[in-house]
Amino acid sequence: MHQLAKFIYFKVLGWKLVGTFPNVDKCVVIVMPHTHWVDFFLGLLVRKVVNQEINYIGKKSLFKPPFGWFFRWTGGAPVDRSKNSNTVDSVVQIFNRRKVFRFALAPEGTRKKVQELRTGFYHIAKKAQVPIVMVAFDFGKKEVKIGEPFFPSDYQENDFEKIHEFYKGVKGKIPEYSF
Repeated sequence: MHQLAKFIYFKVLGWKLVGTFPNVDKCVVIVMPHTHWVDFFLGLLVRKVVNQEINYIGKKSLFKPPFGWFFRWTGGAPVDRSKNSNTVDSVVQIFNRRKVFRFALAPEGTRKKVQELRTGFYHIAKKAQVPIVMVAFDFGKKEVKIGEPFFPSDYQENDFEKIHEFYKGVKGKIPEYSF
C-alpha cells in the first residue's frame, strides 16, 4: 500500500511532500486548513505515503453499523462528545492506554472559515505530555508540509503565534474557507 500511495500521491495527483514525519510514537497532529470533505481522504493517502499509523477520533455514533468498520479500519477511535463528557480528558485517556497514538485533527473544528482556532488540541497535548506536529494541506501549491514537533509551553499565546506563522498563506481546497 505504501508504494501504491506514493505512486498516486506523487505521480497521479502531482503533489509534493515538504518535510518528514517525525519518529515519535505519540503526538497530536494538527492538520489545516480543513475546508472540504476531500481533506479526510487526502489525509488517509498521506498517512500511507509517510508510512505511519495516524489516528483520529469521531463521535461514537459513526462507529456503529453500517460504516463503523470503515472508521475503525482507517484508524478512528470513538469518543462520547455529549455535553456531560470532557473530550480533552477522553482523548488523554486514549493516549494513556495506547503505546502508539498519533492523533490527527483539524483545529478549526469545522470546514467553514474561522477567525480563531479551537484550543482542545493544545490542552490534549499538554495533558498527555506529547508534542504537536503541524501539517499543512496546501492545495494552492499542491503540497503537504510537515513541521517539526514541538511541546506546548506555558505560553499559549506564543505557541499559537508559531502555529499561525506555519499556516500563513496556505490555501485549502476551498480557498475562501482557509484559516
